[in-house]
Amino acid sequence: MVLHELISYEHLRLIWWLLLGVLLAVYAVMDGFDLGVGMLLPFAGRTDLERRTVINTVGPVWEGNQVWLILGGGAIFAAWPQLYAVSFSGFYLAMFAILVALILRPVAFKFRSKRDDVRWRTRWDWTLFMSGLVPALIYGVAMGNVLQGVPFRFAANDMRIFYDGNLWGLLNPFALLCGAVSVSMMLMLGSAWLCIKTEGAVAARARRFGSWAALATVLLYALAGALLWSSIDGFRITSDIVPDGPSNPLFKTAEHAPGAWFANYTAQPWLWLVPSLGLAGAALAAMGLRMRREWPAMLASALAVACIVLSVGVSMFPFILPSSIDVRASLTVWDSSSSHLTLFVMLVSTAIFLPIIVTYTSWVYSVLRGKVDVEAIQEQRGHSY
Repeated sequence: MVLHELISYEHLRLIWWLLLGVLLAVYAVMDGFDLGVGMLLPFAGRTDLERRTVINTVGPVWEGNQVWLILGGGAIFAAWPQLYAVSFSGFYLAMFAILVALILRPVAFKFRSKRDDVRWRTRWDWTLFMSGLVPALIYGVAMGNVLQGVPFRFAANDMRIFYDGNLWGLLNPFALLCGAVSVSMMLMLGSAWLCIKTEGAVAARARRFGSWAALATVLLYALAGALLWSSIDGFRITSDIVPDGPSNPLFKTAEHAPGAWFANYTAQPWLWLVPSLGLAGAALAAMGLRMRREWPAMLASALAVACIVLSVGVSMFPFILPSSIDVRASLTVWDSSSSHLTLFVMLVSTAIFLPIIVTYTSWVYSVLRGKVDVEAIQEQRGHSY
């Protein structure tokens, strides 16, 4: 037996679908509070010292948190090449906006305190605000469009990709609602992080903003779910499903179907636990912030964010990226993956390197635990932004 055949092609595809969901959920949590803190900067911090304190809550860790974005992108590239090709070409301008925001963030961190000038620092403060808002909003808008279907198709003879949409078409009402969910949950997470890392007026403002953001997350997420049930058609496969078949989406047939995104919950009622925990986590975060229970609020916020992200995959399975103009071209777990051997080699590599990443990330956070030292920032002791 060849080594990679120890795990069947069907199971490898399923494993990589799960891994992709986990990586994206972990990224949403780990970089989510960075984005949330950036959005809160002009409001949670009123004086220059307060704003420097806010920046120093994430300054030492933001680079490590972005590792999960690289891992998620790498997983899409290697395990789901057709998903990578369609999404990164179709969402090119949206991806470019995210990259610009993520590039400006470290520039703002480094340059803000280079000059002791109010206008100079204020401009960089608002740059950090936008570098948090833009990715958070676009991530949610992208998920909203994925749930509705994306306007792409394949040429029947050579599988060339054609994308018939544009940037403005992505900004439809349901997608913007999903963007609002994303922004509110990142604000909730960032507020909980600030409560852990700061004291005094900054923490008090963060608790106030965070509790409102958590309540907004509950309401907006529930509204998005209601609209998904009542107004957004899902997709379902109408031909025989071949879990270990060739990676060619045109070999199947599919159709739009009202309520199709809730079929998995009907078939497996225990899956309702995922969106329910998303709602419950946000509600508990609001309570924890109001009661000044810092760590419970942070853990509840992280649970909410992770479950909201995972609920998209749970609802859509086995679809990964449906097509709104040619349903047959929709990408699914069973017809858009890399080869059997590639998935196996990647799984072995992940089993080796992922524990290393988790270990050094945990070590960094253990070293940097505790509140930000405001006196050290004032006295220019150590490295501070």
